[in-house]
Amino acid sequence: VQLVESGGGLVQPGGSLRLSCAASGFDFSSYGMNWYRQAPGKVREVIAGITKVGAGDRTNYADSVKGRFTISRDNAKNTVYLQMNSLNPEDTAVYYCFARLLWGQGTQVTVSS
Repeated sequence: VQLVESGGGLVQPGGSLRLSCAASGFDFSSYGMNWYRQAPGKVREVIAGITKVGAGDRTNYADSVKGRFTISRDNAKNTVYLQMNSLNPEDTAVYYCFARLLWGQGTQVTVSS
């Protein structure tokens, strides 16, 4: 049972990245999925969530990312994505996938020129 994030890296301000979180070992479609992030010296915060299959794929976002980030899921691939656009240095953080009381290992996103 695990969540594995990928897709992080170094990007210039204004750029984009797409994070992926591959789930295994549980019934992916039965769980809502969430993305969190933790910046240096700050608490971990939830930034995006998507409901389980059958609940309308409703999404919600923190104000800090609303309009710039998009969460989506591909149930055939047991994967949740986070498309991040218009990135700025304040988005620099380790990004984590969370579901079913599980955390992934995190992927580093650094926004810098």
